[in-house]
Amino acid sequence: MTADDEFTRALETVLKDLRAQCAVQPDVREPEDDYPGVTLYAPDGSGQGVYAWPDERAGVRLAAVADGVQEWAVEALWGEGEPAVWPGCPAHPGSHPLNATVVDGVAVWVCPQDRERPVGAVGELPPG
Repeated sequence: MTADDEFTRALETVLKDLRAQCAVQPDVREPEDDYPGVTLYAPDGSGQGVYAWPDERAGVRLAAVADGVQEWAVEALWGEGEPAVWPGCPAHPGSHPLNATVVDGVAVWVCPQDRERPVGAVGELPPG
């Protein structure tokens, strides 16, 4: 599997969470240059690049892609007049987003206030 395939798989995993729990969805475009990732476009036309280094472990790469998509989502939600929180923390609704991190080699979403308990694996957020 190439680094591009690994990135594509990580991006698809994170977009699954975005589709499950975000009011704004991106227009995903491949860059025209040699940029090692994709550009996500918001409904207002603004775009943000998302990438991950190809030599990282899978969990680290997935968490890095999740961070990039989360940055895009927060800006896109704010631009649409929505609460700029994605993914929302189920323990503290409306107050802060979850953070992507790696626990035992697996990319997970965690509450930034309670890092002891992962909320779930990246790519497995329930619809909401």
